[in-house]
Amino acid sequence: MPDPLLTLEGVHTHIGRYHILQGVDFDVPRGSFTVLLGRNGAGKTTTLRTIMGLWKASQGKIRFAGEDVTVRPTPDIAAAGIAYIPENMSVFSGLTVRENLILAARAGKIDSARLEWIFSLFPAMQRFFGAAAGTLSGGQKQMLAIARALIEPRDLILVDEPTKGLAPAIVANMIKAFREVKNAGATVLLVEQNFMAAKMLGDAVAVMDDGRIVHRGAMAELAADHALQHRLLGLHMDAHQ
Repeated sequence: MPDPLLTLEGVHTHIGRYHILQGVDFDVPRGSFTVLLGRNGAGKTTTLRTIMGLWKASQGKIRFAGEDVTVRPTPDIAAAGIAYIPENMSVFSGLTVRENLILAARAGKIDSARLEWIFSLFPAMQRFFGAAAGTLSGGQKQMLAIARALIEPRDLILVDEPTKGLAPAIVANMIKAFREVKNAGATVLLVEQNFMAAKMLGDAVAVMDDGRIVHRGAMAELAADHALQHRLLGLHMDAHQ
């Protein structure tokens, strides 16, 4: 595998009196799609939020591009080249699609070639460019959230369950778009409960359970091993297509 762009070493996170992450260790190789799997409540979202500095690690190290970012504030982490797409489809409902994208561009100006590429991924963004984000469907809002993260080149994209609650046709379009992002050489850490999407997109996989990483390896190996899927996740991927 390529050299890691992101490394977590013994990361612990406490939220109030709750000890959520309990020594998380894994790498995100540069130029890869790494999928973070696990049952509900395993700590996947907490891991993404800790990487972004939204929740502070109480112990351990987070290194990005060779630099220790464990205690850096969230704006500095974002400025270093990490984009975060949270589960709740975070968009500004009162602003248009265009205004949402302009706000996400750090220079306050959208590169036209970049915008055309985003339109090729998500044609709905072009159709609703002047519409208020609040009028979009759930799937379209998710597309806009992803487009906001892609409006400028980012070194690393963190994505939390982008297909959750979406219709199968929208999920298929989302997978197709992420394949294009992957082909463009992006490095992505993806939390995903849709195992078919995970299998189709992932190069590497890390499986969490109770705040710890219990398995790391190639996605192809996990996808081919039903017994391992059942042991780690309580199910196998082919049953959840």
